[in-house]
Amino acid sequence: MSREDHITIYETVVGLEVHAQLSTQTKLFCGDSAAFGAEPNTEVSPISIGLPGTLPVLNRKAIEYAIRIGLACECAIEPVNYFARKHYFYPDLPKGYQISQHTTPICKGGFVRIQAGSTQKKVRLNRIHLEEDAGKNIHDNDTDYSSIDLNRAGVPLIEIVTEPEISSGAEAVQFLTELRRILRYLEICDGNMEEGSMRCDANVSIRPLGDKTLGTKVEVKNLNSIRNVRRAIEFEAQRMAALLDAGGAVVQQTRSFDAGAGITFPLRDKEEANDYRYFPDPDLPPFYVTESLLEKVRNDLPPLPEQLVEKLTREFHLPEYDARVICDDRETAAYFMELTKLTNNYKAAANWLLGPVKSYTNEHSLGFSQVPLSPAGLARLIDMVDEKTISFSTASKQILPRLMDRPGADPREIASALNILQNSDDHTVAAWVDEVLARMPEKVSEYKKGKKGLMGLFIGEVKKISKGKADPKLTNKLLQEKLDKK
Repeated sequence: MSREDHITIYETVVGLEVHAQLSTQTKLFCGDSAAFGAEPNTEVSPISIGLPGTLPVLNRKAIEYAIRIGLACECAIEPVNYFARKHYFYPDLPKGYQISQHTTPICKGGFVRIQAGSTQKKVRLNRIHLEEDAGKNIHDNDTDYSSIDLNRAGVPLIEIVTEPEISSGAEAVQFLTELRRILRYLEICDGNMEEGSMRCDANVSIRPLGDKTLGTKVEVKNLNSIRNVRRAIEFEAQRMAALLDAGGAVVQQTRSFDAGAGITFPLRDKEEANDYRYFPDPDLPPFYVTESLLEKVRNDLPPLPEQLVEKLTREFHLPEYDARVICDDRETAAYFMELTKLTNNYKAAANWLLGPVKSYTNEHSLGFSQVPLSPAGLARLIDMVDEKTISFSTASKQILPRLMDRPGADPREIASALNILQNSDDHTVAAWVDEVLARMPEKVSEYKKGKKGLMGLFIGEVKKISKGKADPKLTNKLLQEKLDKK
């Protein structure tokens, strides 16, 4: 029986643990900078390196950010919280324990909606809790030694733990993509997996189709890209199936993923909760989430992607596809919403964003927040096309690039300087049409005999002799009228 055959008789069950670094300016329990990219071991203090006698002080902004994601995912918010010490010993954990939440996660339950095939699925969450990050081991700086950078030690994290109900690597991709989008909309995490601000562990098990009992799970640690999450899950499901079919047993353990080889390998036997010897941190008093704090955070929540999709389709009458592409990225959605305050032609605004402007951002590797042309400048260009002062094609190919180089310039002045302002005068355009038809009597005759595809030739010739100034719609209308009369 082939490996592919093995997969068909088992179903995969996955639970994800996602660590997201909160975008606070300082660390969770001290004033050290939480910014990424500083020289190693420069963003540290006695508290973050765990010197004896130091006392942690809780970062209020981190609490608010954790509540934000909880409300966005419809979690229950725990009113009485405390931190616990989670003990384990690694070189990048200066204190010998991590400060985390154990029995009182700040957010309980909730869900994230994903698109599973043609239907929507709610992936239920078990919890979201706050904790501090560890430092970073670096193994490729020196051939003889490993290095430790403690800049990340103490940076605030939330850990989002799902229930074991993701059924494939593809669903895991959907979940992580949607979760990252929500985090970015809330502006509490940039979701940059390459920089480590979002990391994922996958708990993978398999069971025979139709069986309700969970199989033995394996945890694949520190997956640093959404693509690698899918690859690791799919490899593990295949490995387990082959092992079971050969009469073996799956061992509960922690594994790592080799992205180059596309395989997982064992690190250690899996720890249980009692191995960490949790107990309440004696240096941190309980903290309370009051109704007034909840209300403040709730009132400050920005519109979330699904809410914006509904608004764009219901109020602005955009096709759902356009709305979803625009709302896929917070920067694009923000640019579009500003644009809708300046033009009523919402469909044209969407066409510009998803067409020429998107092409520009792709070519120059920019986000929409970095687009040189302001929404007001683009609105003026949309108005010119609506007024038939210039065609969309000419505006996008000749004026838009110049506006990107000179964002404050007047598009009308650019069009005038290029001598490309469109002419919508009936008499002028009719004269150009008459000239073209007079030059091409044979083609006119062929058109009259049924060769209707020649219309494109006539339009092109009018465009040529008018140097692009003839209004395309008026040109087409006059050509139809004159050809039907001949």
